[in-house]
Amino acid sequence: MTTLSASASQPLARQVSPRVSQSVFDGSRLRVVLLVDVYEGAQQQFLEAYEQLCNQVASVPGHVSDQLCQSIENPSQWLITSEWESAPPFLAWVNSEEHVRMVEPLHSCVRDTRSLRFHIVRETGGPAPADSDRRLQAAPRIGDGVIRHALTFTVKPGSEEKVAEILSDYASPKPEVDQNTRLCRTSLFMHGNRVVRAIEVRGDLLAALRHVARQPEVRAVEEAINPYLEQDRDLDDPESARVFFTRAALPAVHHVTAEQEDPGAQRHALYYPARPGRGMELAELLARQDEKAADDPRSPVVRSTIFQRDEVVVRLIDVRGDLDAADPALVLGIADPARLAELTTLSKDGDLKHVLGQARADLVTDRRSPEA
Repeated sequence: MTTLSASASQPLARQVSPRVSQSVFDGSRLRVVLLVDVYEGAQQQFLEAYEQLCNQVASVPGHVSDQLCQSIENPSQWLITSEWESAPPFLAWVNSEEHVRMVEPLHSCVRDTRSLRFHIVRETGGPAPADSDRRLQAAPRIGDGVIRHALTFTVKPGSEEKVAEILSDYASPKPEVDQNTRLCRTSLFMHGNRVVRAIEVRGDLLAALRHVARQPEVRAVEEAINPYLEQDRDLDDPESARVFFTRAALPAVHHVTAEQEDPGAQRHALYYPARPGRGMELAELLARQDEKAADDPRSPVVRSTIFQRDEVVVRLIDVRGDLDAADPALVLGIADPARLAELTTLSKDGDLKHVLGQARADLVTDRRSPEA
């Protein structure tokens, strides 16, 4: 007979949050699943690369354990699972240059990979461990069926105007990817020479990204901005393209929608350049403030998504009314100038309106599919 821990036996219904939300900051354990399709004849090379990676990741803070599994139906298909104390240490590692170097040997022997990340909500089997040792997600989150992702990269100083012109002037790709996946919205901003492209997808994010990359109009835009990029890339070289987009990935770490939405809300992006080593801490602080603001009828922010990678923190917000007329503390998500100065390189003068002006990115284009 299977036993159920006390924490897992609590009913789901009473823990459901009234807000649509996602977050990596609840402290629960993380299960990462990597599906791998290995080239025929490359299994020994794959196993050697895995052993090397396994030895290296064992010393990464927050890593608990991992397993390597082989399909009983197709020997070319493998599954790598790993458990982490929580999501932030995993994200800090997977988004690091160290990780890019660690996984490089794998890519020469695999045809395709797919990574999935899950918070552990319920657990069965064996005696119930102490909550401090085996933390479960406290409450299931209600999804809206939309996956949010962003890319960010920098262009050569002086080329900003030309890049903005290129990125704003293209035909939108068809929103339908397949019968299960659809592009909903693409929002593109620039802050100085930094480009941020946020996308919203219903269905399969990976399928949507591949669909967009294959569209001639998108490929033409990507080729046109190549000469202006600070990081060189060759889109005809799969490895060069993979490394570029791996480094450009800016994952969503938190999303919350206020209970009362406003269809006329305007989209804005705020860029918070974090001090070295403080990016995750800053993102978590913003996330906590956004959750509180979702219950505050005074807040002009009706929807917020926080993206973070290393010291790059971007907050995509939909705002009710005129942003310039709103309380800058409510818009920024941090009312304490001292905390802003501690965690970011934004202005230290204590004038939140001035800080908001510094953080605000310029809109290049914001496009929705007709049925989004």
